[in-house]
Amino acid sequence: MDAIAYDAPSRANETEDEFLVSDRPSRAEAEEAVRTLLKWAGDDPTREGLLDTPKRVTKAYGEWFAGYDDDPEAILARTFEEVEGYDDIVLLRGIRLESYCEHHMAPIIGTAHIAYLPTTKVVGISKLARLVDAYGKRLQVQEKLTAQIADTLQNVLEPQGVAVMISAEHQCMSTRGVHKHGVDTITTRFTGVFKDDPAMEDRFLRLISA
Repeated sequence: MDAIAYDAPSRANETEDEFLVSDRPSRAEAEEAVRTLLKWAGDDPTREGLLDTPKRVTKAYGEWFAGYDDDPEAILARTFEEVEGYDDIVLLRGIRLESYCEHHMAPIIGTAHIAYLPTTKVVGISKLARLVDAYGKRLQVQEKLTAQIADTLQNVLEPQGVAVMISAEHQCMSTRGVHKHGVDTITTRFTGVFKDDPAMEDRFLRLISA
């Protein structure tokens, strides 16, 4: 069963972008917070198996939430114009997405598909995957994530249009609460020609399904 949300609203610039690095607690404070959570869960953070857990958790958080240290627009800053007149869709299909629910901090695991129709500028394809990580490796809701990726591409590259689809399973739904496994949430955002021309939207959907 799929839950589908179309045309996610534009919320690319949210307050988390304004959160200052200086506001972050120290690593020692973060490790102490993990110890508190271990106690709250009912375990003893001083037992042998948990002694290094606070260090491991804070290190893991550095990887899981690395997107807060990325500038998504800077990722797309270097563009190329020597493309021998190429004027068709550029599409990356099946980009693995790893994100985290901002309500429960549970993983969101899925796939992103991104396409744009260039005007004069194209960007290295790896940059599109990095853009997914820059926004994905933050506390998120999928609708906002979809809009952020699409709107940043549209604003920086100024293409004729952008299409983004994300399909993901939310573990806040599969491992807690209703415990429903195998349910993907699908969100899309279309701009420019992908929004205005049904044939372009249909072409994008056919290409990612091929």
